[in-house]
Amino acid sequence: MSILYLLSGFVLLVIGGEFLVRSSVGLSLKLNLSRMIIGLTVVSFATSAPELIVSVQGALNGLSGLAVGNVLGSNIANIGIVLGITALIAPLVMEKDFFTFSWPWMVFFSIVCYVLLKTGNNLLRWEGILLLLLLVIFLVVLIHKARKEPNATMIDEDIAEDENKNSWWKIFFFLILGGGALWLGSEWLVTGAVDIATRLEIPESVIAVSMIAIGTSIPELAASVIAALKKEKAISLGNLVGSNIFNIGSVLGITALIEPIALEGDNLRLLTSDIWWMLGFALILLPLAYIPKRYVISRFKGVFLTSCYCLFLYFAFHTL
Repeated sequence: MSILYLLSGFVLLVIGGEFLVRSSVGLSLKLNLSRMIIGLTVVSFATSAPELIVSVQGALNGLSGLAVGNVLGSNIANIGIVLGITALIAPLVMEKDFFTFSWPWMVFFSIVCYVLLKTGNNLLRWEGILLLLLLVIFLVVLIHKARKEPNATMIDEDIAEDENKNSWWKIFFFLILGGGALWLGSEWLVTGAVDIATRLEIPESVIAVSMIAIGTSIPELAASVIAALKKEKAISLGNLVGSNIFNIGSVLGITALIEPIALEGDNLRLLTSDIWWMLGFALILLPLAYIPKRYVISRFKGVFLTSCYCLFLYFAFHTL
């Protein structure tokens, strides 16, 4: 029954995330917001909704390890699995400004996340507010920068055209349906994961950084793989980095604002092991940009990233 809850939760998160993204885009287009603004705000937040709902649900249930582990694990999975597998299918070219803008911001947010969690082994409401303020600053700078690049496409053209044609009732229907699916999916996912962790005597933090993190990253992985198979430029390294920034700024920020997070006992491994893996995956992108071929995430690098993720999972369960 626990596995059924887990799998059903995964499915609902995928469905809910898809409905939420499309309805959010449709609503924004109806309000005549620019596609650039939609891509930077509405879509970014919508794609982080699975992580947000699961983390808030975990915090409200007193499962702080699940709330934090989900974010750390998702950030690791975005680079290790999503980027790694996508590169295996079709090599990715790094944006010119990746190392002058996107990458430094991701490393900055990752370091801030470590400092805030390490100080007192918790995340208080004021620290959640700080993360949200930093995210706002990032978005303001990003929007200012994007206005200088009018040709940059922030969302898929086909999605924009399809959703702009939808009627108001259909947009709100899918918005409610997507939100409901995400909430129910998070309930089932957390219930199944906690039950499995309890039965197998596995800490909730380990389940969070592995099974739950992969589950909440499935929408990004599916979209990336489909785009790679179609040889479309629908996924970029910058978008994945942006997702990692949003996970820390919005997911941890909002979660801490609703319910302060405190790590103790087995969950402290998140600060002694998993967060270092997150920082490592963020920093490894720098040498990968130059070795052996510059500014290209090749299939070889995809194999390396995927192998590193498998190594991360091995150590996550081997140290139990």
